[in-house]
Parts: sequence; C-alpha cells; structure tokens
Amino acid sequence: MYNVTLVCVGKLKEKFYSEACEEYCKRLSRSCKLHIVELKEERLPDSPSQAQIDAALAREADAIRAKLPPGASVVALCIEGRMRSSEEMARLIAAWSNSSAKHLVFVIGGSFGLHPSLKAEAWAQLSMSPMTFPHHLARVMLLEQLYRSFQILEGSKYHK
Repeated sequence: MYNVTLVCVGKLKEKFYSEACEEYCKRLSRSCKLHIVELKEERLPDSPSQAQIDAALAREADAIRAKLPPGASVVALCIEGRMRSSEEMARLIAAWSNSSAKHLVFVIGGSFGLHPSLKAEAWAQLSMSPMTFPHHLARVMLLEQLYRSFQILEGSKYHK
C-alpha cells in the first residue's frame, strides 16, 4: 500500500474545508496510508517586508524538513510548478511507486508559499493553476486529485 503524506502549513479553520478533506481522506484509505501533518504558519505583521517574509519562509521550511520521512519523494505545490492533467498526476504517482522511495510527500505552503530552497530540493513541483487559491482550498483540491489519480490507476469509472 502506498504511503502518502501531506505536509500543510496552516490549520484548517472552516468547517466546509474540514468536511471535504475528511471525505477524501476516507475515500483514499482504500488506496493508500494517508497522513496529514499540519504546521503552524509563521506570524507576520500586516505589511511585512520581503526580509520578514523570507525569514518566515525559512523557518517554515525548517519545520517542514523536520516532518519529512527519510528518503521521501517530495512534491512541492507552487506557482512555478508544472501543471498536470489528472492522467499525468496518476502517471507521476505510478512513476514514484516504481522508485525506491517508500514515502510520497506533498507540501503545501502557507499564504506566502514555500521557501525557494524547499522547492529546489523537491522531486517534483506541481501547480494547480495559474490562478491563486486559498491554501486551505488547495488541500481539498489536492486530496481530490490524489483520489482521482488512484482511481485512474485502478481503472475505476470515477474519472470520465
């Protein structure tokens, strides 16, 4: 069974996001061992300087690295990442499953994204869209796409 972890900066607060995540976690339990790790987003002033943002992203990157299983393949969700179709996402998971890595980790940053060093270290970079979404919604979207990917790999009719 696949070992998949989502490391997310920021905690879900809205009930509707939590309920959607719970539903996809339940569905995914048939295809993988899913772990969700929530990390505290660094507090910044209302109008932070770039130096303050960079320092906060560096601290968040350290916290993320501390939660990564040894030898994990990391996929960073970021604007610079490659947009993939659902079929391409399924192929990405299939490619990972044929590698020696035992853990697949998706990292979702906070409202200011991810530190550049973390993106550079990632096995893959993934962009959901050129549009901007709340990072809480990105978690729901990622869980749905993971579920869809596993359904594609299993030959299910979920993906039409």
